[in-house]
Amino acid sequence: MTAAPAQRLVEFTAESLRARLPEALNLYVSAMGYPAGTAQQRAPMWLAHMVRIGWRCVGAVDSQGALVGICYGYQGANGQWWHEQVRRGLSAVASPPVVDEWMRDYYELTELHVSPQSQGQGIGAELLRALLSGVDNERVLLSTPEGPTRAWRLYRRLGFEDVLRHYQFAGDPRPFAVLGRTLPLAPTQP
Repeated sequence: MTAAPAQRLVEFTAESLRARLPEALNLYVSAMGYPAGTAQQRAPMWLAHMVRIGWRCVGAVDSQGALVGICYGYQGANGQWWHEQVRRGLSAVASPPVVDEWMRDYYELTELHVSPQSQGQGIGAELLRALLSGVDNERVLLSTPEGPTRAWRLYRRLGFEDVLRHYQFAGDPRPFAVLGRTLPLAPTQP
């Protein structure tokens, strides 16, 4: 059995991620199992996210410099598409104080992807910890497809709890879970 390639974490600026956007989007498509054309459709959205308040991005690169993981997010706010979708869904199942508690002062973990051949090596947890280590919000929220996946297990291991389950975002027929937790994350376990 061969050892996994060494990898290191890199914090991307908007400019440095734009330079590697095709590579990052291809990793996203591969990790999610989406059709190849999805990368071109998502590019404008990723570019728009880069100018949001609190945007940060961390990547994992292998010993050859190839991107094997990507993680980014920004401060959630009224008027953002995801914020409004989650608020609407949560309002249908929770009281206004609960909705307000979750939807104020949160960081949206927008994307976290590891290439299929690099999954299961702890890269996702490293990326998530690195990204959130510089976040001052009270909590973090994310959405992920429902089901027993590596991502699901990672979020549970890191203390994410259910905020909203079996939610369908506009334009996507799959059921999603919205998960959240308070910040900061606990230090890495030995």
